[in-house]
Amino acid sequence: MRLLIIDDDTELCQLVADYLKPMGFEVEMEHDGEHGAERATSEQWAAIILDVMMPGCDGFEVLRRIRGKSKVPVMMLTGRGEEVDRIVGLELGADDYLPKTFSSRELLARLRALLRRTGWIAEDSPHLAIKEIVVGELRLNPETHAVVLGAEALQLTPAEFGLLLSLAKAHGRVKTREQLIEEVADREWDVFDRAIDMHISTLRKKLGDDPKDPRYIKTVRGYGYQLVTPGR
Repeated sequence: MRLLIIDDDTELCQLVADYLKPMGFEVEMEHDGEHGAERATSEQWAAIILDVMMPGCDGFEVLRRIRGKSKVPVMMLTGRGEEVDRIVGLELGADDYLPKTFSSRELLARLRALLRRTGWIAEDSPHLAIKEIVVGELRLNPETHAVVLGAEALQLTPAEFGLLLSLAKAHGRVKTREQLIEEVADREWDVFDRAIDMHISTLRKKLGDDPKDPRYIKTVRGYGYQLVTPGR
């Protein structure tokens, strides 16, 4: 299912893409309005995520061009969250509106709802097909929260699973403590730097990692953690 993100914030685009790709989406990005509008109207998309505040050709102008040629579902993002922006966007034909303070899970939920309303997902199918994430002998299912290492099913707490999933989706890239906190902060546990370290420690034990020479979860001192494939 192809999605197009049009936003000049390259870091945010990459974060959203990294989150949605394991959920079964094929995510493409454009970082300026002109190119975004051209691709939005010349290719087939399940939905478009469109930022309001872009230099030059802003999101409202891009939306006008899209609606002149296409009925593709459009979700608009704004850093300001002002009511007038939402009203203008919806009047121009936006299907949904989300402030940039959104959590990843809220974005996914709203996107699924949008795709159901527009017929891309059947009404009686509440979830998209979720791809399993595989790192070496480690397998994670983001939908069922099942985690298997080799032939052994691991029992993780919600906090441990949230951290492991965040690291797995960024496989090979380092996640800072701040990024990990942001992604799991809505879970029911106290969030602070040492809590992250504590949960990483328990995760390593469950993965059978030697804390002095871990196979899966590496520490990048002064920065954060990364999940790697053992032996690489």
